[in-house]
Amino acid sequence: MPAEEPTTPPTSRKRRLSIWQAFTQPAAWTMFFFGFSSGLPFLLVSGTLAYWLHGRGIELKDITMIASASLAYEFKFVWAPLLDGWRLPGLSRLGQRRGWLLLGQCGVAAGILAMAALTPGSLGAFVVVTLCVAFFGATQDSAIDAYRIEIAPPEAQGPLVTTYVLGYRVGFILSGGVALVMADHMSWSVVYVAMAVCMAIPIVANFVAKEPQVHRLRAARWSEAMRQGVVEPFVDFFRRYGWLLACVTLLFILLFKIPEQATIGGIVSPFYRDMGFSRTAIGTITKGYGVILGIAGVFVGGIAVERLGVRRSLLAGIVLCGCSNFLYLWLIGNHGNLAVLTGVISGLNFTLGFLGPPAVAFLSSLVNVRHTATQYALLSSLVNLPGKLMGFFAGAIVMATSYGFYFALTVVAVLPAVLLFLWLEPRLRAHGVALRAAGPH
Repeated sequence: MPAEEPTTPPTSRKRRLSIWQAFTQPAAWTMFFFGFSSGLPFLLVSGTLAYWLHGRGIELKDITMIASASLAYEFKFVWAPLLDGWRLPGLSRLGQRRGWLLLGQCGVAAGILAMAALTPGSLGAFVVVTLCVAFFGATQDSAIDAYRIEIAPPEAQGPLVTTYVLGYRVGFILSGGVALVMADHMSWSVVYVAMAVCMAIPIVANFVAKEPQVHRLRAARWSEAMRQGVVEPFVDFFRRYGWLLACVTLLFILLFKIPEQATIGGIVSPFYRDMGFSRTAIGTITKGYGVILGIAGVFVGGIAVERLGVRRSLLAGIVLCGCSNFLYLWLIGNHGNLAVLTGVISGLNFTLGFLGPPAVAFLSSLVNVRHTATQYALLSSLVNLPGKLMGFFAGAIVMATSYGFYFALTVVAVLPAVLLFLWLEPRLRAHGVALRAAGPH
C-alpha cells in the first residue's frame, strides 16, 4: 500500500471571486455532478425503499431495519485507508481519486439493477444486494470528499461544498420525488432500472474531470505502508488537537446532526402514508417541491459560509434544523391536509438544506490533507451514526409510544450540541481551524 506525501493544495486566489464566478467555476460544476452521484443511491436504500417495502405489507419495525442499509455509509472509514493508499489496477489512468470513484459508481448502478431484478419477493437476496449498493455508495462518497478537499484550499471550499450539496439534492429529487410519482404509474422494478440508467450522467462527468495534483510515494515496506495508511490518520487527529479537544470535538460531531439523521431513513415514509397522503402527493410535495426548498436552503447556507464564516452559519443551522422537527407534530392533527404538509416541508427542507454547507465545511476544516479520505470518512461517519442508529430503532420506538414522542425525542441533542460548539470554537481557532469569515484574498 503506498504511503502518501501530498503536495500543498492550490494556493488561495489573490482576490475574492464574485458569487457568480465562485459558483460557476469548472470545479464547482464537477462537484455538482459528483454530488448528484452521491445523492441518487442514498434514498434508494433508505426512504424510497421504505415505500416499496410498505407496499408489500412488511411490518414497520422490519421496514426501518431494512431501510437502515444506509448505515453502511457510517462505517466507510473502515475501508477508506485503501482509497488514500492504493491505486486501483486497471484504472490507474484515471488517477487514484477518480479510479475509486468510478468503481463506486459502477457498483451502485449494477446494484440498483440487481434490486430491480430481485424485488422484495426474494427478500434475503434483496437485502444483501441493498447492502452492496450502500457499500459502493459509501465508497464513492469517500472518493468524492477526498477529491473535493484536495482540489482546492480551505478558503475556496465554500462554493464547492454548495454545488456538491446542490447536486446531492437534485439526486434526491430524482430518487425521491420523481421515483415516487413514477411508482404510482409503473412497477417499482421499472423505477429502479430508470434510476440505474441515470447513474450514467455522473460516470461521464468522472471521465472528463481533472484529477487533483497530489504527489504520492510508495512505502518501502508493508509494515510502513500499514502504519501510514491505517494507523497514522487516526493518530494524527489526536496528535494535532490533543486528547481533550479531540474528544470534545468528536462528541460534538456525534450530536449535532441527530435531529436530521434520525428522520432521514425509513420512519418518515410510513409516517406520511399513515397521515393519509398518497404517494403522488408525497412525491410531489416532499421530494419535489420540498427538495427545491432544500436547494434554496443550500444556496443560502453556502453564501452564509462564504460571507459569515463557518461559526455563525453552523450555529444557526444546528438550531434551525434541529428545532424544525417539531413541525412533524403539526401533521399529526391534520391528516391528509396538503396545505399543512406543504408548510411543514417548507420549514424542514429549507433548514436542512441550510445546514449542509456549513456542516461539510466544518468537517473539511478538521482534516489533514495527508490523510484526506480516511479522516473525512471517519468524521462524516461519526456525524451521521447516532441519528442513523436511532432511526434503526425508530419503528420499534413508534410502535411502543407514538410518532409525536419520537419526533420530539429527536430534538433533544440540539442544546448540548450548541453548548459544546461554543466551548470548542475558540479552542479550534487557536489550533488553526478557520471558522470565521475570511477576509479578501
